[in-house]
Amino acid sequence: MSWSTATVRRHRSAFHTGTPALARARESGVPQRRRVAAAAASPRDASPLASSAPTPTLGSPTFPTRSFRAASARPLSFPAASARAVSFVAVSALALSFVAVSALAAAAAPLAAQDVTVVDYEPRNTLVVPENPVTRAKFPFVDIHGHQRATRMSAADVDRLVAEMDELNMAVMVNLSGGSGISLADGLANMAGHPGRFVFFANTNFFGVGEPGWGEEAAAQLEEDVRNGAAGLKIFKGLGMADRDTDGNRIAVDDPRLAPLWDKAGELGIPVLIHTADPAEFWQPHDRHNERWLELRLRPRRIRPPDRFPPFDEIIGEQHDLFRNHPNTNFIAAHLGWLGHDLGRLGRLLDEIPNMYVGLGAVVYELGRQPRFARQWLIRYQDRVLMGKDSYNQEEFHTYFRVFETADDYFDYYRRYHAFWQMYGLDLPDEVLRKIYYENALKLVPGLDASLFEG
Repeated sequence: MSWSTATVRRHRSAFHTGTPALARARESGVPQRRRVAAAAASPRDASPLASSAPTPTLGSPTFPTRSFRAASARPLSFPAASARAVSFVAVSALALSFVAVSALAAAAAPLAAQDVTVVDYEPRNTLVVPENPVTRAKFPFVDIHGHQRATRMSAADVDRLVAEMDELNMAVMVNLSGGSGISLADGLANMAGHPGRFVFFANTNFFGVGEPGWGEEAAAQLEEDVRNGAAGLKIFKGLGMADRDTDGNRIAVDDPRLAPLWDKAGELGIPVLIHTADPAEFWQPHDRHNERWLELRLRPRRIRPPDRFPPFDEIIGEQHDLFRNHPNTNFIAAHLGWLGHDLGRLGRLLDEIPNMYVGLGAVVYELGRQPRFARQWLIRYQDRVLMGKDSYNQEEFHTYFRVFETADDYFDYYRRYHAFWQMYGLDLPDEVLRKIYYENALKLVPGLDASLFEG
């Protein structure tokens, strides 16, 4: 019986390389037949999945084909039948290993859809429930928290804005970006073509706090702005966070050097709408537990590091002390005072501080996720809450109307990074809607045209 050169090489290589179990048996002097059995019966060596060593791949330096070639010159020293058996066991083990590794690789490779991150995740709502979208408020309303660049608007711009307001049933927009001095007068003149539809709040610049007489000068400027048509004072969030006095120190919200300004507002009978701090989550670690992780991921400048900003509770506490220290001035805390997530705490403050009111600008997502408790809360404090939206977008008002006026379940909020949760309707009584929409504003803001709300 003659063997071809290739056959001899195959059998030689099987003997000299074989499997690790066969090699150990050969080195230990185990008879040839038992060596073959050892190679076939060794589960650890037959399967690469059970080994801690890297799995060989076709063409890699550890793949046995190189050993086959290296061993081809060694003498054949065992019968042909044993060589064929050894070769069959070795090749079979390698084939099974290749199949197992391929299966694992296929299982580990993620589908394209599994690569979506939380930033991109936008599931479609499959819940089928009654829907009652609302595009026009049930009653005329005052938007107590609007922003318009009045001095830059053309007459056509103003006309288009008023047309959209009519579609929403917005009777009056309060422009909180009114400015002061000449800019205030120019803005009022620019929007005078629609009498009664726009009300301006003046603004104060805190540059120069620390100079003698700053408070009295600021109060005098406010009085002049009111004579020129301002119906209130708006304070931006720089006070308490970014504004500095002449010595470079942070100006606290309740800094006594500002007292003449607040007292003048009370004397003039105008409200002060004040934005203090930001959502409390901006001060918390930006990690997987932060409820506003997505917003801070998309808007990282909103993160408030402790080495640059005082704590949230310190700043918001200064605001509350300001209200307490000036009981003859009415204050409207913008954005529910950033306590929409803790209405119980906010309610206790309203109980304690009778000259404190709250606006709803940019926080309806807090009410829409707690419909039962928020409904009870708004009914209880219906005399202290004012409708407001903040940055103007006509379609976004529709979410406010739907939250307040319907009992709808599980509908979208208009800005996902503010609220990744769904909204629920509060179905507020008509008498509560009227107070929130316009009656409270009529009591607080001088000069509003009451005829716009008749009927």
